[in-house]
Amino acid sequence: MRYLHTMVRVKDLEASMAFYRLLGLEEVRRHESEQGRFSLIFMAPPGQPECPVELTYNWDGDEGLPSDSRHFGHLAYEVEDIYAACQHLMDNGVVINRPPRDGRMAFVRSPDNVSVELLQKGDAQAPAEPWASMGNTGHW
Repeated sequence: MRYLHTMVRVKDLEASMAFYRLLGLEEVRRHESEQGRFSLIFMAPPGQPECPVELTYNWDGDEGLPSDSRHFGHLAYEVEDIYAACQHLMDNGVVINRPPRDGRMAFVRSPDNVSVELLQKGDAQAPAEPWASMGNTGHW
């Protein structure tokens, strides 16, 4: 397993980026989704691009921010085998909130309700059961 990033939602992208720059972080990569109408900006300390915070900005606003506690999004970890990781968690009583139907991504929650994203290292695996037909459980 390899740590990937921590995600936070932001209401004012420029103000948030300015704040993280004051902390010494710099933009290391960006993803813009016209279809999804959001931007993902990854900012990390100089020389540490592997330790970013992901700023998620919804273009159409997010009126619940800052009062709905949705600022913190999730921790993200890369795993060698998404199916084996999810099976191990399930075998130990962890609910798979968003199963890896696509062979790439799953979400679980900690006992303290912290959302954790698991991402398949490299290319997505071929869809496989029981994951391909498993529905979501709760929130992720």
